[in-house]
Amino acid sequence: MAQQHHDLTDPAAGPGVVPGPVTGDALAGYLRAQATDFLRALRLHRETGGGTAAGGTPAAAGPAASPGAPGGAADAVDAARALRRTARRISGSLHTFRPLLDPEWSEQIRPELAWLSGTLALEHAYEARLERLLLALHRLSGSTPVPAPTPGTGDPAKAGAPAAGAAATGVAAGGRTVGTAPVPHRAAPGTAGTRTAATPDRGNLTVGAAKAGALLDRQLTLARTRAHSTALQALGSSRFHAVADQVAVLASEVRLTPAAPTTDLHPLAAAAEERLADAVATLPLLTAGSPYNAEALIHGLSPDPAPHPQDAPWHQVRLLLRLHRYACEVLHGPGAPLDVRLLTAGQALDRHRDASEAAAAAAQAARTPRIAPATAYALGVLHADQRHEVEAARYAFQHCWQKQTAGQTAGRP
Repeated sequence: MAQQHHDLTDPAAGPGVVPGPVTGDALAGYLRAQATDFLRALRLHRETGGGTAAGGTPAAAGPAASPGAPGGAADAVDAARALRRTARRISGSLHTFRPLLDPEWSEQIRPELAWLSGTLALEHAYEARLERLLLALHRLSGSTPVPAPTPGTGDPAKAGAPAAGAAATGVAAGGRTVGTAPVPHRAAPGTAGTRTAATPDRGNLTVGAAKAGALLDRQLTLARTRAHSTALQALGSSRFHAVADQVAVLASEVRLTPAAPTTDLHPLAAAAEERLADAVATLPLLTAGSPYNAEALIHGLSPDPAPHPQDAPWHQVRLLLRLHRYACEVLHGPGAPLDVRLLTAGQALDRHRDASEAAAAAAQAARTPRIAPATAYALGVLHADQRHEVEAARYAFQHCWQKQTAGQTAGRP
């Protein structure tokens, strides 16, 4: 099945033209470039006062700019995102091409980079999850949206009070990226975007939506505050400074094996593609080909707080697709055009992950003792809505992947 998916050839080459071997020197250049970007993002983060901005890291060294300065908070968030992005790419490349690297050195730095990336991502994930759920509550209840506050303008520990008030009035901010304008609600067919009053059958949801939003806001804001504190502690620790020192060394020296400079990278990249293809082969793509999968709601009322049993294989495919994409970046270089098929499939899997985690957060909130029936009802509707979003993302991935496979099969001689 590996040959049915992304072709690991030079996108600039013509049909049937096989590129020359890409050796370990290209891998070393890629890792040095990513390490340089990591250090540049770290320096920018310190200069913009990332230690106090939302989603940021502490200013461990050097003078820090005021987070309230124009562009300071946004630059800190961008720098934190760049830190996560480069850490993921370095860690993923070390994993895919580990036979060409010094084993002791690569196995020492790779898990540390994965730890750093995961720690930095938690605060942003909680913030985006809350915005996603509040947006869904607004859409389902028909409440009036209020412009979302700009992130990074205060301490996350103090964000609970205004956010709780916003939830009580149906505040919703759209998308995975925070700080954007609120997404308008979905208009019913034939209304031409005009607002209509809540219908009587939405009464219970409208009554419970405000309390459900306030409950979600309290829980996720608390989780976000804890994640922020964890990030501050981690990025001020000796463990982080050791990682930064290792990346600084990586920017000038990549420890390859003696045979790596003459070894072709294509077999290792093809192995990563094959692992992806094998994982996709285990997915229920036939079921995902239906726009509505009732089986996804079977476990919706289960008291077990464990993750949904259907989600784990899809999350694994998302990680393998990311490793495959990073391997393509190593082979083709930073100047190669983006593969739209891989990008579309990755976006679908990102939506799947976001909706799955949002549904789990709604289910966890619904397990809160002594909540009002209307609140529990609103959270149940919210959970079902997010599980439907999960199925929509699976359908989008199935459609993209099967179309990609059919196109490549038809293009073979």
